[in-house]
Amino acid sequence: MLTLDKFEEACEAVSKVTSETKLLYSSYFSDKCGNQVYLKPENMQNTGAYKVRGSYFKISTMTDEERERGLVTASAGNHAQGVAYAASKYGVKATIVMPTTTPLIKVNRTKGYGAEVVLYGDIYDEAAAYAEKLAKEKGLTMVHPFNDLAVATGQGTIAMEIIKELPLVEYILVPIGGGGLCAGVSTLAKLLNPKIKVIGVEPAGAACMKASIEKGEVVELPSASTIADGTAVKKPGDKIFPYVQKNVDEIITVDDDELIAAFLDMVENHKMIVENSGLLTVAALNHLDIKGKKVVSILSGGNMDVITMSSVVQQGLIFRDRIFTVSVLLPDKPGELARVSQTIADVQGNVIKLEHNQFVSTNRNAAVELRITLEAFGTDHKEQILKTLDEKGYKPKQVRTIL
Repeated sequence: MLTLDKFEEACEAVSKVTSETKLLYSSYFSDKCGNQVYLKPENMQNTGAYKVRGSYFKISTMTDEERERGLVTASAGNHAQGVAYAASKYGVKATIVMPTTTPLIKVNRTKGYGAEVVLYGDIYDEAAAYAEKLAKEKGLTMVHPFNDLAVATGQGTIAMEIIKELPLVEYILVPIGGGGLCAGVSTLAKLLNPKIKVIGVEPAGAACMKASIEKGEVVELPSASTIADGTAVKKPGDKIFPYVQKNVDEIITVDDDELIAAFLDMVENHKMIVENSGLLTVAALNHLDIKGKKVVSILSGGNMDVITMSSVVQQGLIFRDRIFTVSVLLPDKPGELARVSQTIADVQGNVIKLEHNQFVSTNRNAAVELRITLEAFGTDHKEQILKTLDEKGYKPKQVRTIL
């Protein structure tokens, strides 16, 4: 596996089940980072993520006997749907073990591809252990999410498509969870053009590959905490680690706050929904110490439940000072609320929510508290609103925003 012949075989195999995800040139991100940025939108792939590539190719390499025994895997989302979809194409049974915390929409989508879903454990590691147990007890064939060379070969077909479409690509940015995608893409990219720089990107709260590379061997983190749930892995795959070690030029880590900002950028400028793990490579654009290069950011998936989406949007607006809350004190008498509202309206602030607390002081005539949640155009506009309130004598204090 991970030879040019195998990658070519994988390209032919996965073409039967994948959608064409042509590169998108991003003038917004290009201007922002000073490079020529192209997006590889695997969020538009069948099942909403690149995972179908590795799943399908892995199943294609199995013997009839291995397939007929039935497949089993563990996943909280994208790999689950990839295996279920690929198994349906081969007409074989798939059992998917998912954590009990998996959003219902992902469970239902996996079932929709004909797989049997078993909910077990609170985190991926517990679900994975149970999947291994089922494989041994029932003789099922395991399809590991990342620590499998055939799976990594299938994922690497993305590099073939990138280079065919953009032969002069200079940098490819790849998200890293367990490392299967990065191993496949980096290995094939180097086989086709050793001059291409491959940059792996991990969430700062789950940077298991970076820790392993720095130590020179696979290490396990004590915990993995990040909103990029698809890459929240404590230990990278030992089978694919040597390929990442050899072919990846650098690993960048990004904070969760950067992913929130990247989500807003993607929605507002490209009208696309990309999940937090898929946005790692977009957030990493700000960390590149290069200019004028042809850069491809792989958007690994777009499977995001609406509750998470809503939370990310709200937090993003707060981080960018487009929504904020202030506390002001005013006399408890008729007309004061109207005067505050007019002051805000005069500088084009938009009131979202008001909370009136008459019991902040024992002397209501002296002061009652008014908490105002406002919408602004950004930091400069917010500062203008605060300055105006201060000039009118309200002495605003910014407090935590809770929507």
